[in-house]
Amino acid sequence: MKVRVTQIKSGIGYPQRQKATLKSLGLRKMHQSREHELNPQIQGMIEKVKHLIKIEEVD
Repeated sequence: MKVRVTQIKSGIGYPQRQKATLKSLGLRKMHQSREHELNPQIQGMIEKVKHLIKIEEVD
């Protein structure tokens, strides 16, 4: 299953680890989207920054 991850909130003011997680997900700018195959590693990253991103399922 694929998911589209979109950054909806800035990483400014959040811990460096959360900023690094956004970067690992491929998100550098606001409203930027990336598609990822959902696996345990991606699920863990999404869980850590779920307050900064929007997740959608992709067919």
